[in-house]
Amino acid sequence: MIVIDRERLAELPLLTLAAPAIRDAYIAVTDGRANLPPVGYLPLPGRNADCHIKYGYIEGDPIFVVKIASGFYDNPAKGLPSSTGMMVAVSTETGDVVAVLDDKGLLTDLRTGLGGAIATTALWRKDAGSIGIVGAGTQARIQIRALASLSNRPLRFTVWGRSMERANAVLADLADLGLPIAATTDLEALCRQSDAIVTTTPSKKPLIRSAWIGPSTHITAMGADAPGKQELETALVARADRLFVDLAEQCLDHGEFSAAARAVVIQEERCVALGAVLSGAAEGRRSDNDITIADLTGIATQDIAIARTVLDELGLLGRSQGTTA
Repeated sequence: MIVIDRERLAELPLLTLAAPAIRDAYIAVTDGRANLPPVGYLPLPGRNADCHIKYGYIEGDPIFVVKIASGFYDNPAKGLPSSTGMMVAVSTETGDVVAVLDDKGLLTDLRTGLGGAIATTALWRKDAGSIGIVGAGTQARIQIRALASLSNRPLRFTVWGRSMERANAVLADLADLGLPIAATTDLEALCRQSDAIVTTTPSKKPLIRSAWIGPSTHITAMGADAPGKQELETALVARADRLFVDLAEQCLDHGEFSAAARAVVIQEERCVALGAVLSGAAEGRRSDNDITIADLTGIATQDIAIARTVLDELGLLGRSQGTTA
């Protein structure tokens, strides 16, 4: 069995290599190619942790993928990453395991970052330049790297953290990018000055108030991917001009939009599939004044896409036996 460890995976320029595949992963959900069973979810409330099991298949692919991804949200205080996990790629021809991607959460982090950046760049105002990042963890860092990689214009970032120490740590880690990045603990000010906002926290109560968001703002909400999580005030979701989802049943059940759905202030009919926007089958932003929100809970086609990209880059597609790579 081929086992590819995190160190080998980290050597690959996946923020560049995997972007087209992640874009297509959204489209596959809307054009009938994706087979996505319900997500498995295991809460570990006594440990401030949870585990997701996602699996699926894209028609025509040589592999299907099963992923285990865990979030242990007290880990940063222990000097450990908050996310971990692995992916298993299985041949659709023989059922043999092609490879175990022992990524310890890296591939999930990267595909999430790319997915967020793809949504943001598809839905933001055409002249957006000021980007607010809410959160100071791993995903905040990857969102900035992914947006810098995919954007065709200069961007200015502001990172919000619960402490200046944590926010400044993000800036230090991204110094190699040479981008204008500021740190703040004033979330309201960040929201009022940003053209686009990306939220990346596991918050269980709303952080961003409706009154802080003006016309023309885009928000990509990444953090609410399990029951009980919420980053945006329900009134903000209700008043948005356009709502977008990676997968409506997930978003309305346990994503950012779930609180608004339970309060019956939005209905599924308002939720536009991001894949349909990317394929041109549906409209995205309709005017520069629109408030747009994308709720991304993460979908298995993204895992398939990044796993396929890795195996293709390493020349392993079509092989089913081997050793550690």
